Amino acid sequence: MSIRFDGKVAIVTGAGGGLGRSHALELARRGAKVVVNDLGGDRTGAGGSSDAANKVVEEIKAAGGEAIANGSSVTDDEGVANMVKQTVDAFGRIDILVNNAGILRDKSFTKMEIGDFQLVVDVHLMGTVKPTKAVWPIMKEQGYGRIMVTTSTSGLYGNFGQTNYGAAKLGVVGFINTLKLEGQKDNIRCNALAPVAFTRMTSDLFPPEAEEMFTPDSVSPGVMVLVSEDAPTGTILLAGAGVFSAAQIMESEGVFLGREGLTAEKVLENWEKITDMKGAQPYFMGGEQTGKVLKLATEG
Repeated sequence: MSIRFDGKVAIVTGAGGGLGRSHALELARRGAKVVVNDLGGDRTGAGGSSDAANKVVEEIKAAGGEAIANGSSVTDDEGVANMVKQTVDAFGRIDILVNNAGILRDKSFTKMEIGDFQLVVDVHLMGTVKPTKAVWPIMKEQGYGRIMVTTSTSGLYGNFGQTNYGAAKLGVVGFINTLKLEGQKDNIRCNALAPVAFTRMTSDLFPPEAEEMFTPDSVSPGVMVLVSEDAPTGTILLAGAGVFSAAQIMESEGVFLGREGLTAEKVLENWEKITDMKGAQPYFMGGEQTGKVLKLATEG
């Protein structure tokens, strides 16, 4: 079955290069009208220029697609509002939001300034929240929306020197874990992508020979599925070098230790049972986990 986006309108943030550019080009190739958002700063968030976004728009138009450029910062309330207004004025609707914009300010936690921590959280977490908040009422009114956030293995599993980035990237997973529930009745589906690609952001983290393997266009096909009409919701998709996998937050079955005479020592004595992941399962919502606790406690 072919995935098409004819008649659909997509906003891709941070789309002036790397992964965002690849996502925008592929959406346009499959029929979407695309808003190419990019502040045009360097990978630390400094500076700004519309050149990169304009070039991607030119690429899309040269291939026969429709696109416009937007230079708003995803952290700026007024800029985000302007991006959404520009999109609706140009194309009349918003069906897809790909939250991709990001920066890096890597340092060990000992050496990291709070300002660098705050800025990275602002861009990755609040820079996802603000565009999503702006398009949400439009998608609710339409009865249709597809939202993708960009997480990272740094958030899912950790990476030295990236406490700021990892905190923000796991934050966006927590964000869509609730949005997937709130969006169900209005056909708004929300998913997360954890990409691995050789881009301007990551070029010094890879050996040069990795560039040919970890290409942005080996990731974008997964994005097309996450924002398609038949998209899942609440999925964390990992993608890189043509390899795709899914991640879930799992929980052990656990053990009921009683409420009378419960001590820390009793917890420690049962630690192997408590942390035994055999039979572990994910939950779609917090209430399911509460239900399990109630079941074990009642049976106990």
